Amino acid sequence: MNSGAKMNDFSEQIQKLPSLRLTVEAHGLMAKKALGQNFLLDSNITDKIIRTSLERQGLRDFGNGFVWEIGPGPGGLTRSILSACPRQLTVIEMDERCIAIMEEIREKTGNCLKIVNGDALKYNIADCPETPKHIVSNLPYNISVPLLVGWLYDIKAFSSLTLMFQKEVADRILAPVNCKDYGRISILAQLQCNVERLLDLNPNCFVPAPKIWSTVLLFRPADSQLTKEQLAKIEKLTSLAFGQRRKMIRQSLKSIPDLEAKCAQIGIQPSFRPEQITPRQFLALANLI
Repeated sequence: MNSGAKMNDFSEQIQKLPSLRLTVEAHGLMAKKALGQNFLLDSNITDKIIRTSLERQGLRDFGNGFVWEIGPGPGGLTRSILSACPRQLTVIEMDERCIAIMEEIREKTGNCLKIVNGDALKYNIADCPETPKHIVSNLPYNISVPLLVGWLYDIKAFSSLTLMFQKEVADRILAPVNCKDYGRISILAQLQCNVERLLDLNPNCFVPAPKIWSTVLLFRPADSQLTKEQLAKIEKLTSLAFGQRRKMIRQSLKSIPDLEAKCAQIGIQPSFRPEQITPRQFLALANLI
């Protein structure tokens, strides 16, 4: 079956499912704060997320790609991903109520949908043999940064990450040098990936409505990435520096032997504060440690 025919077939099957609001009501699916849940029930928005991500990647659909979704909830984004014809979509979900909804979707779409009932923080997607790999998720807000950092360590394994964050977290990821939002996650993400903002979403798009805006970002591996050893050094270095972000690095990084000589080699002044140091300069300093 070609991708166009497959897309039409999936769309027809998904249209036979109950509406997302009816699904939520039928399963008593009140969002759980402890699981970081805020549900996106508007298919126009979920379709736009997938369409925009694919367009930026120069793709018509997921074709033969393998997609992973973390915390699918009632399945709004799940339905939109399936409509874009992945070879397989694997959903990772802890909430038993949502597992039941995923099983209903699988009845319509067949083995294209794989369901994992477990903790995404303990599931290493990079180790899965399938390629090419994409992750598409409205991430649980309370574990979004730990998940991202884990994927950044293995970024070579992925073709793309399309991820929704709290807008303030997305702003930190995208922040340039000399910006108050610039910090550890900015540096890690920008060294490993080309990152771009796809959409900002109003709180009213979600059920229940959170107090903050959300942002969808697209991550694609940079042409050259750091090794895991280099990334670990960057993590340690930036944690020290930004742990005392208002102090000059001669103070916050004083535990580094011959700090001033190392700084001189790469054009960093010991009087700099961490937000004045570019990702590449942090990498150069880490390589000297």
